[in-house]
Amino acid sequence: MKSKKSSLGIVLALVLLAGGFYLYGTSHQAVKASRPAAPVILAQAEIRDVPLLLELTGRSEASESVSLRARVDGQVLAVPMQEGHHVKKGDVLVQLDPADFNARLRQAEANLARDQAQAVKARADVERYLSLKQRGFVSDEKVGEVRTAVSAQEATAKASLAALDLARLQVSYATIRAPFDGVVGAKLVFPGTAVKINDTMLAVVNKLRPLFVSFAVPEKYLPKIQAGMKDGVMKVQISVPGASSRVMLGEARFLDNTVDTTTGTIRMKARVDNDDETLAAGQFLNVSLQLDQLKGVVTVPAESVQQGPEGPYVYVAKADETVELRKVNVSATQHGLALLAAGLAAGESVVVDGQLRLSPGARYLKLEAKGGAQSNTSTSQAQTVSDDGNKPRPSLSGTAATLASTPR
Repeated sequence: MKSKKSSLGIVLALVLLAGGFYLYGTSHQAVKASRPAAPVILAQAEIRDVPLLLELTGRSEASESVSLRARVDGQVLAVPMQEGHHVKKGDVLVQLDPADFNARLRQAEANLARDQAQAVKARADVERYLSLKQRGFVSDEKVGEVRTAVSAQEATAKASLAALDLARLQVSYATIRAPFDGVVGAKLVFPGTAVKINDTMLAVVNKLRPLFVSFAVPEKYLPKIQAGMKDGVMKVQISVPGASSRVMLGEARFLDNTVDTTTGTIRMKARVDNDDETLAAGQFLNVSLQLDQLKGVVTVPAESVQQGPEGPYVYVAKADETVELRKVNVSATQHGLALLAAGLAAGESVVVDGQLRLSPGARYLKLEAKGGAQSNTSTSQAQTVSDDGNKPRPSLSGTAATLASTPR
């Protein structure tokens, strides 16, 4: 009897539990169905052939740069250069007072003239003593002494000639000239400044045409870079942060022979013509290095990719006007496009704007992007209506992951 009552109680509990689940499910579906459709902007996944670009940062370097210093001690007489202006090779930049050097030059000229005169006299003495020897008036030893005196005097004259050359060089060193065509920097000395040899910096001259851009690449990309540089160069794109619309093309010609063990990167340099000299030495720049050409890649706007606890995902718009949360594998993000390795097929529609109002299975209301076209690039500034359907609101999209440019 007790067993029958127990069984009856269990059956009754199960019936009540099933009824509860049924009532909860129907009420949940009713609540879900009563929710208004979330306004979203859609874009279709497309198959493209895209270059795989590695986004990096770098610094510009002058192709030639010289910090001018005096090669003699002296005092600045004049600084005829104009700061920040172009200079030609040989232009006078700084003039030292040449008075001391001119005096030393004249002294060296006088010493040379004296020593040359004495050398002429010594050679004449040799001729005279040879004549006396033939008549037996002098010995061979005396003739040898006279010949030795001639050699010594000629050596002294050569030393005086070298001193004269040095004095002339010092006079020329008093005039500091531009070593090449370029742009001179700020004046670092002024008339009256005392300068020391190879110590006092006078000015800096940079050659800005062409310009080099130095950047560090993670060592994990080294095999692709080596393969790309088989012909000696790799194409790069250079842009100034905040002015990405202005893109300059360059060629990466230099790959260092050592990986920096402290950062796990290897140094590269790219050459940019910089004919209009819009770039300056030491400028912070964005560098896009093309590593490979990807064929038939599924792409979606980068705004459509969201980051969740289990990785990146997108909301896929289904034909029944509901959305599905789909995990994707993002291989890279560049120029506003997310390159997908898996998770999405070409032609499927994804939500580009409005993800914050969505959940798996939620209903959506398709809106048109600004300008009446569907959003398919990151450059479209899409806006959706607010809750009251009147005022616009900012984009709700998240930010997708970018191709790693730092060592792991």
